[in-house]
Amino acid sequence: MWQIFDGRVEISPAFFLLSGWFGLANGWALLGTVVLAAGIHEAGHCLVLLWKGADIRRLRISALGAVLETSSGELSYSAELLAVLAGPAANLAAAAVLTLPEHPPVVEIGVHLMLAAFNLLPLYPLDGGRALDLLVSWAAGPEAGERAARWSAVVTAAGVCAAAVSVMWSTGGSLWLLPAAAGAVGYGAAELRQGHFVK
Repeated sequence: MWQIFDGRVEISPAFFLLSGWFGLANGWALLGTVVLAAGIHEAGHCLVLLWKGADIRRLRISALGAVLETSSGELSYSAELLAVLAGPAANLAAAAVLTLPEHPPVVEIGVHLMLAAFNLLPLYPLDGGRALDLLVSWAAGPEAGERAARWSAVVTAAGVCAAAVSVMWSTGGSLWLLPAAAGAVGYGAAELRQGHFVK
């Protein structure tokens, strides 16, 4: 990881490699759209965290996405759940705003919708996995939340991997999906081995 902004932001060299690969394969304009949508997503998390009084300690950006290190564990279940869901909500709101012009930008809308849908998968540490953990923990206790997050991650990881491999096989390409498939398998294996990651 490369540390910038006084160590508060860490960017993996693999992020630049994957971004370059994606840009060459799919066009630099689409890459810019994806990066902007990801920025809006993280801004949604940050705004709610700051509103609720949580500290944002570090942002880590890797080939598999961005992870915020915060003091959100000090928040109530409802406040932390709101912060978790704020990222996908920001993308859905952006997609809704983009439908307003007479000729809406279909690609940009699709990117926001896909980013929101992907992050809502029940796979820890994605937003969907964290939301599931929080909801079950709120209702039945932390152990039940961890158990639910763990097994949903295993099932979802298998599904994401199978879907990515299927798309790559049927198209004879789309190899930029390979990191997503590998990441899903890694997350699922980690859940199965030791439970979900520390927040």
